Amino acid sequence: MKSYEVNFDGLVGPTHNYGGLSYGNVASQSNSQQSSNPKEAALQGLAKMKALMDMGFQQGVLAPQERPDIAALRRLGFAGSDAEVIQQAAKEAMPLLVASCSASSMWVANAATVSPSADTADGRVHFTAANLNCKYHRSIEHPTTSRVLAAMFADSKHFAHHSALPAVAQFGDEGAANHTRFCRAYGEAGVEFFVFGRSAFDTRYPAPQRYPARQTLEASRAVARLHGLKEEGVVYAQQNPSVIDQGVFHNDVIAVGNGEVLFYHEDAFLETDKMLAELTSKLAKVGGKFQAVCVPRSAVTVDDAVRSYLFNSQLLSRADGSMLLIVPEECRSNERVWQYLQSLTGSGGVIREVKVFDLKQSMQNGGGPACLRLRVALNETELAAVNPGVIMTAPLYESLTQWVERHYRDRMTENDLADPQLLLECRAALDELTQILKLGAVYPFQIN
Repeated sequence: MKSYEVNFDGLVGPTHNYGGLSYGNVASQSNSQQSSNPKEAALQGLAKMKALMDMGFQQGVLAPQERPDIAALRRLGFAGSDAEVIQQAAKEAMPLLVASCSASSMWVANAATVSPSADTADGRVHFTAANLNCKYHRSIEHPTTSRVLAAMFADSKHFAHHSALPAVAQFGDEGAANHTRFCRAYGEAGVEFFVFGRSAFDTRYPAPQRYPARQTLEASRAVARLHGLKEEGVVYAQQNPSVIDQGVFHNDVIAVGNGEVLFYHEDAFLETDKMLAELTSKLAKVGGKFQAVCVPRSAVTVDDAVRSYLFNSQLLSRADGSMLLIVPEECRSNERVWQYLQSLTGSGGVIREVKVFDLKQSMQNGGGPACLRLRVALNETELAAVNPGVIMTAPLYESLTQWVERHYRDRMTENDLADPQLLLECRAALDELTQILKLGAVYPFQIN
């Protein structure tokens, strides 16, 4: 039976704005308060989805969230009609209104952690929605994320869904941005690689001093238990605290893996040799041959990696066994990074080609190609059980492009977020979107 890695990309929401909400994310903070372009952002994301589909990769789409989140504002004491809630928040607590309008759910690498059926005890694909507890604007996402994922992967014979972990610091969970799976083939048993920034209870693990470590070891272990993973099929590794303090807020900013290959920066991890040995040994036991591609700090600094998002890339397997690296335009703009990529692809190694995409709107808010996609390994039967409305096709691309053109603004500032009309526009857009994607009622305004 054939198996696939399907990339489900997040569709950028109508309220895409540069609120500077993500402390520890250099791009998010440095572009705070600039004017954004939601229409351009959504179209850039759709263009990447269409391009990968045209290259023969399986591609899906994951819907954005309802924003502004009126229910979240009501829980914080704002009252009256929806318009009055928005106006009161804008007058009394603008940062809370900005947080309630964030389109950060576009970065669906943080939506959930996914384990394929070949790894799990019950032979189903398991999803655990991430609690994203480190940042308020993201912590309000997981209820809708869970409903959307359940509407996409609805067949309980093939798919199992778990609620987000407890919303406390000890179980901070950032989803697939800190999770990678290595395997010989997507339908075969593999090794799941969980990267954490700190331990909540074990003081032997060092912690960063400047920026928060968002993923805990305890959260990673809990997800592995929920998914029924065997100990011999899991490796845990700690992110280097010093790179977190340099702006590497998730592991996918400093490393990316796929198939049998890990592409990583020399300074990405602690106890790197021990980690590589464990990955090599465990993958060999399921028939795989682990390959590590290390980028030396002498060629690319951590600062280069953060500013270019070299590692926040998509590493895609092609039929001939080689790999394609999808990177943002910022990699070509960085002389050292681009020089390294030219030498990498010309070396005869496993990564043979680099393709560049313009994702400026997402990049300026702190997310690159890897942030925009959630990877789900599926066999033919499981893929057939996925809601077909969310699988990218040429007609769906055209429908979504026209939908964006109808509903999205081409300019968004903080002042625009205070306009009650924006909520009505967002709800009208999302109501139509759920029909296009055949999701049913997944948003609070559709349910309540």
